Amino acid sequence: MHVETKKLSEAQREALSSLLDDSSPAVRRALLLEFERLGQEGVTFLQGVARGHHRVLGWHANWFLSELKFTDPVAEFRGFIRSLNYELETGALLLSRTVFPDVDIGACCAILDEIAGRCHELIVEPSTPRDKCRVLNRVIFHEFGFRGNIEQYGDPLNCFLDQVLQRRKGIPISLCLVYQLVAQRLGLQLEPVSLPGHGFLIGCYLDETPFFIDPFENGLFRSADEVFLLLRESKIVPKVSDLAPTPVREVLCRCCRHLADHYHAAGSADLATLFTSFVEEFEATYERHAQS
Repeated sequence: MHVETKKLSEAQREALSSLLDDSSPAVRRALLLEFERLGQEGVTFLQGVARGHHRVLGWHANWFLSELKFTDPVAEFRGFIRSLNYELETGALLLSRTVFPDVDIGACCAILDEIAGRCHELIVEPSTPRDKCRVLNRVIFHEFGFRGNIEQYGDPLNCFLDQVLQRRKGIPISLCLVYQLVAQRLGLQLEPVSLPGHGFLIGCYLDETPFFIDPFENGLFRSADEVFLLLRESKIVPKVSDLAPTPVREVLCRCCRHLADHYHAAGSADLATLFTSFVEEFEATYERHAQS
């Protein structure tokens, strides 16, 4: 890369921003050449976009930084953990990049957008949250074919959002991720619920009586009483707090715990150590924040 620095005007910045998400290979090659020509000013511009509020442009900026050899996916995920700014989709895709640095972020977002678009076509307003979830179940599990990977539950690929979107199978926590991210695109606020001894469910607290959705069981609806029965069958004494939403921090930390366990079982010591270190980072960051 050339070391010269060329100051970007506001018009240049706007022009570059408008082209960042262009999928044309010719445009992307031309932009790479332009950022190389701009030197450090181009890198500074991309880093600013990557840290900005526009999620899609941020991912494209990170792609260019990666091509320019200015990114470290592991360092980026550690930075995300330390930031305390936990946004679920961003965190899940950053987690994927720690093992798959060439993740096509745009393609992942496009799949989620497509699923949400199909749901939007089928939802007839006014609809209750339960009615909307029935549509989500139909589209996610029947039309798009997502399912629990019962045959290879311990496969680490079940924990990475991009892999789940490609393979259409996962474990409770990753299927909950897909369900929640589609619901967000529809303006439907659902919450992940970490159920002792059972993995994750999706909780809907928008009606007077909350209900729960089990993505690993093709979106099976459960009442609070049915969830408590499930816990009792697992020899767990249920508590009301078991039905509370799980913070994004803990969802992503749990993904890292699963990955540490799965990679350890698979004999991948380096990756098991890496994801164990992410768990420790989450816990240490939370401890520092709680004490401040």
